Amino acid sequence: MKKARVIIDRDYQIGRIDERLFGSFIEHLGRAVYTGIYEPDHPTADEQGFRQDVIELVRELNVPIVRYPGGNFVSGYNWTDGIGPKEQRPTRLDYAWKSIETNHVGINEFADWCKKVGSQVMAAVNLGTGTEQEAGYMIEYTNFPGQTTWSDLRKTHGYEKPHDIKVWCLGNEMDGDWQTCQLDADAYGKKARQTAKIMRWVDPAIELVACGSSTTLQKTYPEWDRIVLEHVYNEVNYLSLHRYYENEGNLNDFLASSTDMNDFIHTITSLCDYVKAKHRSKKQLMLSFDEWNVWYQKDQVEHDWEIAPTLIEDRYSMLDALVFGSMMITLLNNADRVKMACLAQLVNVIAPILTEKGGAALRQTTFYPFRDMSNLARGQALHQLVKCDTFESEKYGVADTIQTAVSYDETTGELTLFAVNLDQSEAQDLAIDLRSFGMVTMTGRSVLHHEDIYAINTFTDPFRVVPVKAEVVQSNGDNQFNLIVPAMSWNVITFKCTD
Repeated sequence: MKKARVIIDRDYQIGRIDERLFGSFIEHLGRAVYTGIYEPDHPTADEQGFRQDVIELVRELNVPIVRYPGGNFVSGYNWTDGIGPKEQRPTRLDYAWKSIETNHVGINEFADWCKKVGSQVMAAVNLGTGTEQEAGYMIEYTNFPGQTTWSDLRKTHGYEKPHDIKVWCLGNEMDGDWQTCQLDADAYGKKARQTAKIMRWVDPAIELVACGSSTTLQKTYPEWDRIVLEHVYNEVNYLSLHRYYENEGNLNDFLASSTDMNDFIHTITSLCDYVKAKHRSKKQLMLSFDEWNVWYQKDQVEHDWEIAPTLIEDRYSMLDALVFGSMMITLLNNADRVKMACLAQLVNVIAPILTEKGGAALRQTTFYPFRDMSNLARGQALHQLVKCDTFESEKYGVADTIQTAVSYDETTGELTLFAVNLDQSEAQDLAIDLRSFGMVTMTGRSVLHHEDIYAINTFTDPFRVVPVKAEVVQSNGDNQFNLIVPAMSWNVITFKCTD
């Protein structure tokens, strides 16, 4: 059996974990909204038409912030279409996804839904067909107390108090030629800067996210990011990153996806620090990885002008959950600079939650790594020294077979180790060295594993791939723990530390 070792020291801190690292995303795309979170005729629907079975699953995931309403959708969206009496709202063509949008859910309903699931709204403004002034009107409607046209209009719609949305995205993927009214970096940077000024005048307490490169595959990457930052560095708090991965036939490449994700983060961090130096600034810009996931884009099927068509509803396997988990590990290991992230998306569309129209809601395999980390990763992210075998990826280079991330909550003494074994054939004997933590007791352990790495959960077999509790082991002396992690498995180990 192969052997691996991870050494963890309480003083080797990466950075404090922002709970918004475990955010997600709902776009007006496919069935994410309609028959996803909202289905008035569903047996579990509440008084507003929201599916309560979905609400319970989102609460289980513990998602602190949700990006809305897009995504590509936002670049052709007029936010005023989604306010006021539903029977008076216009039905529009959505250029982004060739769909018909009824506008039965808008910013007010979504803010209500977020309260029900215990989340904040991360709102996006339209910088495609939209203007700087229209973005200002939107934040005036949502955040201003009253005695103006837009804030008083909100009150007539039944919302006396402002929604107080504090995180805003300045458009979406404006570098992409698939975007409605794509802009080059210079034009976007100028438009985003002026929009930011107006929005901050309305509410100085907001945080703003500028569009970074929509993928590392863009020809304009990373020059786009540099040009944009030179326009907006002093106006924004975050630069966005977007990246998706899929199994294109080379299993090693797919398993090594997170190494590319890590390189992406480090490249953009370096760009941010370059612009900081160029501006002679003391401000450190943070990152918002507000779209990430496994997405089988080659399998995408197009629909023409339907209401809530079935779009991009990938079914996730045990293999997908492993790559997904390694991406979560990468985010946690960059918690010093990545302060927000949004799993794209939350329901039906490349999502951990899948629904049947009029029927059940299902936890996909990716549900479990997300749930584990979003509920357990608290306090400080810690560095780890990992000694293990490696494997070679043609596309991304050398990757570790054992990938880990660690959170440590100093106030409670709770330490959690997240580990994925990407070895395709062998379990590994993992030695965990917690030499600096005083008295340590292992308190829990779970393993997500299936002999068939292509096994999925279905509505007829919803619990085929689920985590199981594993044996808790005792220290073999000096806070050394040994346990076996199965081949191709996601592992969560919790400890209690006392001085």
